[in-house]
Amino acid sequence: MSASHKLLPVILSGGAGTRLWPVSREQHPKPFMQLADGQSLLQKTFLRAAALPGVTQVLTVTNRDLVFKTKDEYAQVNGAALPTAFILEPFGRNTAPALAAAALWAEQNIGADALLLVLAADHLITDQAAFEGAVDRAMELAEAGHLVTFGIQPSGPETGFGYIEADGTRVRRFVEKPTLEKAREFIASGNHLWNSGMFCFRVDAVLQEIAEHAPSVLESVQACLGASHQMRGKKDMQVELDAATFEYAPDISIDYALMENSKHVAVVACDIGWTDIGSWNALSELQQPDAQGNRILGEALLHGTDNCYVQSPQRIVGLVGVSDLIVVDTPDAVLVAHRSCAQDVKQIVAQLKANGHEAYRLHREVHRPWGTYTVLEEGSRFKIKRIVVKPGAALSLQMHHHRSEHWIVVSGIASVVNGDQKILINTNESTFIPAGHKHRVDNPGKLDLVMIEVQSGEYLEEDDIVRFQDVYGRVAATDA
Repeated sequence: MSASHKLLPVILSGGAGTRLWPVSREQHPKPFMQLADGQSLLQKTFLRAAALPGVTQVLTVTNRDLVFKTKDEYAQVNGAALPTAFILEPFGRNTAPALAAAALWAEQNIGADALLLVLAADHLITDQAAFEGAVDRAMELAEAGHLVTFGIQPSGPETGFGYIEADGTRVRRFVEKPTLEKAREFIASGNHLWNSGMFCFRVDAVLQEIAEHAPSVLESVQACLGASHQMRGKKDMQVELDAATFEYAPDISIDYALMENSKHVAVVACDIGWTDIGSWNALSELQQPDAQGNRILGEALLHGTDNCYVQSPQRIVGLVGVSDLIVVDTPDAVLVAHRSCAQDVKQIVAQLKANGHEAYRLHREVHRPWGTYTVLEEGSRFKIKRIVVKPGAALSLQMHHHRSEHWIVVSGIASVVNGDQKILINTNESTFIPAGHKHRVDNPGKLDLVMIEVQSGEYLEEDDIVRFQDVYGRVAATDA
């Protein structure tokens, strides 16, 4: 790969991954799922991009609510402190507006001749050398003015992917997810590839093509960027897209808006160990089965059981006399599904959402910019949380109308504002905050601050917050 190319990896990190509930949720989506080696899909994508020769920066397009967790994920693996940039969406508008924003940002900050390498945050690629070779070929085609997509050599008749019919590097057509019969025909033909959803193109080329084939996308995103707030730090910068103008961006994928209409599309066929982990069946295939075909992550006791997948990192699961099941255990939800119905898990999420149940959106452990909180127990008029505040981090200065709080420091030291008082609370000490009092806690130490918070009152939901000051720009938000 030539160092003269200005290659900018663009990681698209969105979507709820509803078929991987209860681990994947709206505020903890599929890219944050950890695999057996302890790394998340998002971390693996970042490392894959950062390892490419000539890469000096990585751009991520994600939801505003997920940026702090994304930065934490990167910090754990970004040993070289590679600069990062973020485009933050207030809500999803599919991939065409996201890529238009990335291209316009790159044009302004890097140059119109830069090459964008678009990667999904929730794919797994196991052959880095083959991946780099495919990127090399894609860059050559992109420099010649092509919009390049990556086609995966199919290993079998898969009905869950779109296909690309190709003649060498020339794309004949894109095909929607086929029936099984059609998928078998595609495999037999030898000229069909799985559509990976990864792309490579020059900034000026893709902007010109969007202007021709999807002008409303380009115009709306240009207007949005003009109204958006930008922040720049030493090693990262971020653009927070203006919600009022972003709402006018068409909700359309880059495939529909551009790739299926452009006359300048090319494909790179590759075999890179690619997996689109779109269901529990796909995830289970990453593990070696035992003699009975069972795959276990965590601890499970099996008797007369075959071809089952069990994920239970915290509790023992027992299976007796069953076959072909998926069992996923989390602290607040358990999934049991037949393997043939793995694609239908999203229907459970739809029911939870329709019922207004928080389990579609949040885990019991909830990530915030300052750390995490975990609901340990709740009942009528009380809720108990475990709160972890990162070193140097602070909750907002806030007040509650309907609840009082009792804070007990388990470890570390807390600097607390409680009404007119500012006090230090050490391990095994506590303070009481009546309803209506302004309060805040920050961690002045070098280790995590761990507290137990006991809430009591008539209303204990997270939207009972009046926020006065916040270092994370959430004064108008409703989360702690």
